[in-house]
Amino acid sequence: MSDVIAQIRQTVASLHGELTRYGLVAWTSGNVSARVPGQPLMVIKPSGVSYDDLNADNMIVCDLHGIVVDGEFSPSSDTAAHAYVYRAMPEVGGVVHTHSTYATAWAARGEPIACHLTAQADEFGGEIPVGPFALIGGDDIGKGIVATLSGHRSPAVLMRNHGVFTIGRDARAAVKAAVMCEDVARTAHLARVLGDPAPMDQADIDALYDRYQNVYGQTPIPPGGS
Repeated sequence: MSDVIAQIRQTVASLHGELTRYGLVAWTSGNVSARVPGQPLMVIKPSGVSYDDLNADNMIVCDLHGIVVDGEFSPSSDTAAHAYVYRAMPEVGGVVHTHSTYATAWAARGEPIACHLTAQADEFGGEIPVGPFALIGGDDIGKGIVATLSGHRSPAVLMRNHGVFTIGRDARAAVKAAVMCEDVARTAHLARVLGDPAPMDQADIDALYDRYQNVYGQTPIPPGGS
C-alpha cells in the first residue's frame, strides 16, 4: 500500500501543474485530491504552499474525515469538503477546486451555464449547475457539492459566490472537467455578450453525450486482434 500511496502522491502533485498550465488558479488557491483505492484515505495538496514548491513528498494523506495520516504540512482548507464528497459518493476518485476566472464569474452571478455547445453536451451532458453558498473550512461545501451533483450528469458545479468544484472517476478526470468547465464558461460569456445563444434540442444533447461518453476515443484492441 505504501507504493500505491507514493504513486498517488506523485500523480496529485503533477496534476496541480495542469491547473497552472491552463490558468485555472492564482497564487496558492485551488487544489486537487485523489482517493486511495480500497482504503478510507485520500491525498490532497498542502495549504498555502506555492505551486512551484509542490512535489510528491509534501502532498498530504488524510482519512475521509480530513484527519492527517501522513504529511508535514496542514492540508488544504478545502479538505473537509473533499472528504465529504468521497464519503458520500463512493464512485468518485478525484476532486478538484479552482477559482478559474470565467466559471467563477458565473458562480458570482449564481447562474448555471445553459448548454448551447456540442463540447458542453459532450463533457457535461447539459447545463453546469449552481450549488449553494457555504463558508470555507467545514464540510458544508461538500454537502452542497453532493446535493447538487447527485443524479446530475455534470461533473462540475459552480458553488455560489465561491468557485468551481469538479469530480471524476479519478483525479485526472476531475482536472479535465475543471479545464473544460472554464473553456465552456468563457465561450458562454462571449456568446452572451454577442446576443442570445442559440438553444440546443435536448435530444441532440443526449445523443452527443452518449456518443462522447461511450464511443469517442480509442477502443482497446483485444488480445490477438490487429
